Amino acid sequence: MLRRTVEDISTGSDSDYSNSWISWFLSSKGNEYFCEVEEDYILDRFNLTGLNTEVANYSQALDLITDNLDDEIHDELRGTLDVQARLLYGLIHARWIVTARGLAKMLEKYKKVDFGRCPRVLCQSQPLLPVGLTDVAYEKSVKLYCGRCEDIYSPKSSRHGSIDGAYFGTSFPHLLFMCYPALIPTKNGPIEGPGFRGGAPESTESSGNGGRRPRRAREDNGTGETVGSEVTTTAAVALKAERYRPRIFGFQVNEIAKLQRWQEGKPRQIARLEEWEENNE
Repeated sequence: MLRRTVEDISTGSDSDYSNSWISWFLSSKGNEYFCEVEEDYILDRFNLTGLNTEVANYSQALDLITDNLDDEIHDELRGTLDVQARLLYGLIHARWIVTARGLAKMLEKYKKVDFGRCPRVLCQSQPLLPVGLTDVAYEKSVKLYCGRCEDIYSPKSSRHGSIDGAYFGTSFPHLLFMCYPALIPTKNGPIEGPGFRGGAPESTESSGNGGRRPRRAREDNGTGETVGSEVTTTAAVALKAERYRPRIFGFQVNEIAKLQRWQEGKPRQIARLEEWEENNE
């Protein structure tokens, strides 16, 4: 769980604050995932509804972001206000990037591969998108979503890995693909099917029974999971695997949800095939 710390807070000179606070924030090392939120959006109080209950010193933090803070107040509360301003800007950023103009700005960063590439070999360096696992601040750090394998990964850099996931929200990457369907990655490639999401399928061991790996007798509980035996089948592992579920404002994405239902049914099909093979050996 993220803690409310003042880690990586810049201790720049007063001249750093003579420029725009947003420009300074975006140029700070570790904030490369963020895009610039337009000032008109920030100044519209309707867009900030409810944030005053989530951010301490809300008014002063907002004034700092918009460069309207009195210098005397800033000197008294500089450290506290920097933390609260970062929190406020992050929460505003999460709302901004799901608007039409915000999506367009993040699309530019996506095309420039600012968020890195998928580490999975068979995704062939697919560009990633930032996503949060929760919309509540100080709970989970940001993750990176791959539109090809539909899985999530941790950022390589520790600076990026410490960014709060709530600053991007749970809906952003899926809404981007919904608004720009031409960007949805194809699933084509050497991979044999969507069921093999973590890598290539297991290779068979060479043996005297036609190249198939030897099997041990087992009791099946109907789900493909081994009971009373130390053998773990492919179906049993697949059934236990935790899956990332893309959501937009809390609701599963329709087409992806259908694909996931098919994928979750595949281990049961594998279990039935394994049982059929054993009975016909």
